[in-house]
Amino acid sequence: MGSAARRRESAMLVFNGARRLPDERGEPAMVATKHWTVDVYFDEDVDHTHAEARLQAPAAGDLHGKGSARRNPEDRSVPEIGDELAAARALFDLARRLLKTAEHDVEQMTGQPAHLHT
Repeated sequence: MGSAARRRESAMLVFNGARRLPDERGEPAMVATKHWTVDVYFDEDVDHTHAEARLQAPAAGDLHGKGSARRNPEDRSVPEIGDELAAARALFDLARRLLKTAEHDVEQMTGQPAHLHT
């Protein structure tokens, strides 16, 4: 097995298209633009790729997701495929954790069980 390498890739998630919903007086309410960043860290060796997706967002706390990929020994080595698969799994895990956090927050606000879906 070769030596492991670690690297980081980032994606910025910025949402600028919010609609202005009316406030209690019927006037457009102010909408803020927020910026969350997701960094994806990779550890890889010859046959395995591990990824960790970390969300940097003040409201979300410390959230991260993990994913991995393993190359079948009979397959040709294409590192990009391992990166894509490990990153997708890490991002999916992060999304699931973020949804659970939102579900918990809704339950805390309403005092009722919440079941949020994708």
